[in-house]
Amino acid sequence: MTTTEDLIRTYEARLAEIEARLARVEGGAAPAPRAARRRGSGSLRLGVDVGGTFTDLLLLDEGKGRIFTAKVPSTPKDSSIGVLNGIEKICREAGIRPSEIAEVMHGTTVATNTVLTGAGARVGLVTTKGYRDTLQIARSYVPGGLGGWVIWNKSLPLARLEDTIEADERIDAKGHVLVPLDEKALKKDLEKLAESGIEALTVSLFNAYVSDVHERRIAEIAAQIMPGIPISTSAGTMPEMYEYERTETTVVNSYVRPVVANYVSNLQTELKDQMGDVMLQILRSDGGLSSAQAAMDHPVNLLMSGPAGGVSGAKWIAKNAGFEHLLTFDMGGTSTDVALIEGGEARTRRETRVGDVTVRAPSIDVRTVGAGGGSIAYTPELTRALRVGPQSAGADPGPAAYKKGGEEPTVTDANVVLGYLPADAKLGGDMDISRDLAAQAVQKIADALDKTVEEAAEGIIAIVNENMVGALRLVSVEQGYDPRDFALIGFGGAGPLHANALARLIGAWPAIVPPGPGVLCAYGDATTRLRNEATQTFVKNTSATSDREVGRMLEDLADRAAQDLEDEGVTRAEQETIYQIDIRYAGQGMKLTLDVTPEDFRREGLAGVEHRFDREHEQLFTFALDAEHELVGLRAVVQGAEKPFIGRDYGSAGPDASGAVVHETKVYEGGQWHATKIYDRAKLKAGNRIPGPAIVTEMDSTSLILPGHVGVIDKVGNILIWPEGHEKAR
Repeated sequence: MTTTEDLIRTYEARLAEIEARLARVEGGAAPAPRAARRRGSGSLRLGVDVGGTFTDLLLLDEGKGRIFTAKVPSTPKDSSIGVLNGIEKICREAGIRPSEIAEVMHGTTVATNTVLTGAGARVGLVTTKGYRDTLQIARSYVPGGLGGWVIWNKSLPLARLEDTIEADERIDAKGHVLVPLDEKALKKDLEKLAESGIEALTVSLFNAYVSDVHERRIAEIAAQIMPGIPISTSAGTMPEMYEYERTETTVVNSYVRPVVANYVSNLQTELKDQMGDVMLQILRSDGGLSSAQAAMDHPVNLLMSGPAGGVSGAKWIAKNAGFEHLLTFDMGGTSTDVALIEGGEARTRRETRVGDVTVRAPSIDVRTVGAGGGSIAYTPELTRALRVGPQSAGADPGPAAYKKGGEEPTVTDANVVLGYLPADAKLGGDMDISRDLAAQAVQKIADALDKTVEEAAEGIIAIVNENMVGALRLVSVEQGYDPRDFALIGFGGAGPLHANALARLIGAWPAIVPPGPGVLCAYGDATTRLRNEATQTFVKNTSATSDREVGRMLEDLADRAAQDLEDEGVTRAEQETIYQIDIRYAGQGMKLTLDVTPEDFRREGLAGVEHRFDREHEQLFTFALDAEHELVGLRAVVQGAEKPFIGRDYGSAGPDASGAVVHETKVYEGGQWHATKIYDRAKLKAGNRIPGPAIVTEMDSTSLILPGHVGVIDKVGNILIWPEGHEKAR
């Protein structure tokens, strides 16, 4: 009997054959089969997140509502090796063939690490005549306060002055050609640039955001002179005003492009060899997905890809649990990332900063501190005061407890000494840990401070917790938010060990530990949506324009962004659009970006935008002005449909969780040892109540409930940790 799915497959096969014939007649290449661009419901989706210590994988079986997780050591020299190892492991545990997986969503730190390690391409730069020094002049920003300029060593631009040439051309602010492009002189300069050994080229001309006619022509000429060299134009990367920011962003795109393109291309090839017709998508810094090709063309949008996965996963979990206001806390082996979610949406910013590089690319507002499970504790010779991080033992050799040759005391070793991470726990399901080796490492700190090994370990934990509280304050208190109005969700391999303590320090309740906290970043990768945007600079006072003019421009931008998603197989009916408006007070140097739905804009118009801006300005800076408002830029962001998934049924039970107790141990907290029960999370059911102190173990992480607190299992499997006696903990 022929099913509907059989008919659809037959139709798609015939349609693909017709398209291939048309392509051959027209002399073009056959387009990718539609079946490869779009997969039906019931397929298998794989989320992959590469961290500094571990690579996390999460497999979603839509049809059967099953979840499989895996954790393998990262391979810093070649991240794809760890990814492929993880795929082999998770497929083996799930009992499936790799070819059954339809989609792979991947969060990657390749672009970030390329910038941080200075391992990018040698970039050539073409500017308008007279603007050769744009990157050298830069902006008058010096980090470090009033005296920062005394000690600050300014980093060299990613495109060197000797690799920068000038194009004799000029376009005015309205897009009119004032000076035609001198192609003859340009060709000579490009030939010399090609001979110098550049590996990527950036074209960034003055006022190109208004008209890119000269940039496109230069790109055409350069492609003929230096075939094989990737070329990025500023209008194609960031069509917004301010020539320095636009040039810097496009140069960074060129700098990381060969590295990212090589990585994504090789990974895609390996995946197709093992998995057949699989669709690879890469997580963007703003929490959306991009196609593999878009990621290779515009890798500047991937600089915060890794941290964005965790926030996306936290949004998904919180939405299902009924929490809209969250502080996210992602603690891995090397660093901790924090962010704020308000009303179910993560706060974003139009700038992304990595090291000394700041680019105009959208990203979730994530703040990072060098505090992770692998952070090394030490006592400087001069002060003898205990310090933790930012140096990390990383994945190789790792903490001493991992038995891989590490000898320095780390946060993980301190957790092992205190009993928070039981010595018989297995990391990733199969990695043994040793309390004896952890104690030997922490003893170095104990000897330096004349303390017991437990006191030294507790001091390490206290300091790393304070470091992370500082980061949480950056996204809450310093943004005008009271952390007590938010819940705290802790994840990452080490996050659940510290979530209770951080919630106690900042008063954010409950502390939430989601199911599979160690692989939540991969969960975010697997459940996020395709995303695209179109932007346009538009500088005009609100009184000098109209709702109709601005509305028409936003609709045009939305149509442009929607078309790109449609080309990826996402129909218009599945798309969701949001408008973003850059606005400031007239005469102001800074601007704010406001999100407005198309429906709200049609109903409220520019008056509503002005009102929203005043409220946001007052929250951030404590005041609003009775002044003219000025629009700076317009943007339309289009997302694909949410990916449906029905998770595991956690059943329903009473408060008694004794059936999940594995055995008893003891933990050291507040200067004394406490008898503690260890629970198997897989046996906990909704409604169970876990009095602290308690330890909850699972494959990818270990959770700690401190004395005086209680954990409650909610309907979707989260552990909600409350102070004992709290009305919601009863």
